Amino acid sequence: MAIEKDQIVSIEYTVKTGDEVVDSNVGGAPLSFMYGKGQVIPGLESRITDMSMGEKADLFIPAAEAYGEINEEAQQELPKEQFAGIDLAVGMMLYGQGEDGGTVQVVVKELKEDNVIIDFNHPLAGKDLMFSCEIKNIRDASAEEAMTGIPEENKQDADGGCCGGHDKSDEDSGCCGGGGHEKPAETHSHGNGGGCGCH
Repeated sequence: MAIEKDQIVSIEYTVKTGDEVVDSNVGGAPLSFMYGKGQVIPGLESRITDMSMGEKADLFIPAAEAYGEINEEAQQELPKEQFAGIDLAVGMMLYGQGEDGGTVQVVVKELKEDNVIIDFNHPLAGKDLMFSCEIKNIRDASAEEAMTGIPEENKQDADGGCCGGHDKSDEDSGCCGGGGHEKPAETHSHGNGGGCGCH
């Protein structure tokens, strides 16, 4: 039976680009999300539609259905003083605030004498993904979950991780989460993260 919109789905997964494992929650908490709300990348959601609880599958997801192709224009040059207190390095992932007040993740692309070039492309943009996943649970949402869109499992651990393996509930983030190539006019970056930089 097909998974229905607004049901809560929990999956265990390992995701690779080529032979490289970029994230896995095997042995940890499953990734839980509300189906049909865009809380995971569209290619993953569409490919699990007809899966049942306990079923396993290897799912190939092209870049266009994951984090899109690389947008060469999604870069911005900012003065270094905006990054005071951060030991900057090329490839470092930082978090800023977008025009809509939401959190935006960027990558340090280039360091100049007085400025920093940051890249708004998701770290997995332009990459095909292979998910090895198992459906651990499918259930109807509670009234509160239906109203908020946040699975109860995600309220128990507010710390985000790549692909939601650590159950971050922000539906616009997560290695598996949605999101595009947003380019805010101004970014205030005051931190850095690890993993595959999904949050």
